[in-house]
Amino acid sequence: MPPARPRLLHVTDLAYPAAGRRYCDEDIHLSARLAEDFDVALCHPRQAAALMDSFDAVLVRNSGPVLGHLAAHREFRDRALSAGTRVYNELTGRGDMAGKQYLLDLTAAGRPVIPTVDRPEDLGRLPRADAYVVKPRLGADSVGLRVVAPDELDAVEYGDVLVQPRIDFRYEVSFYFVDDAFQYALHAPDPERRWELVPYEPTGDDLEFARSFVEWNTVSHGIQRVDACRAPDGTLLLVELEDLNPYLSLDALPAARRDAFVDALKAALRRLLDRG
Repeated sequence: MPPARPRLLHVTDLAYPAAGRRYCDEDIHLSARLAEDFDVALCHPRQAAALMDSFDAVLVRNSGPVLGHLAAHREFRDRALSAGTRVYNELTGRGDMAGKQYLLDLTAAGRPVIPTVDRPEDLGRLPRADAYVVKPRLGADSVGLRVVAPDELDAVEYGDVLVQPRIDFRYEVSFYFVDDAFQYALHAPDPERRWELVPYEPTGDDLEFARSFVEWNTVSHGIQRVDACRAPDGTLLLVELEDLNPYLSLDALPAARRDAFVDALKAALRRLLDRG
């Protein structure tokens, strides 16, 4: 008999209604490619905790914002950490996986990030702006995000939200890593069409910027997406460090680079399975 193939539980929400994109297409394609090397089963994030013990590893992909299934996510996380379940991404990340506290921490540390506060008494630390962005601590995919005028900041209900100045950036760019290895970058040339992405060739300074946040994080195995914006003065500022379930925009890549990413992911999963 041929040797048994590793069993992989692919956690995804195929019905998640992403704005301007179809998350399900990416995961259908990815699961088909992974099935070349693994025995793959797909499940909704609400079923992950109940099913994961029957698999050799769990791959969390386009499972949607945890706000939509917060109790199930916490149960999955707690059980996986307690049982030592092999989870990709590793569950120790300090980026979006743990909420957006990292934006406050990086602001306090003077790192190149959009300035962020979470208390009304700290609003004076933000640069003056024509408008401000208010976002939930546990938000993702722009869920719950709103833009307010300066005179509306006093009416914000603080506690579970963060406040940032709205940056008049030139464009957004994202850098994608598998474990600590850079894979590709994409950018949106038109800020008004942020989902229309095209390949981007980063400079050495760009990669140094992105790698600095990957190195700051505590994820040894996982996919990370470093989202940044190009400020008017040409510098990059961190927008998000997505280390839970970053959408990959694989459809924006040429076939050869898309295949190279899948090969890198397969190799990373094999490394994870080889660990004791």
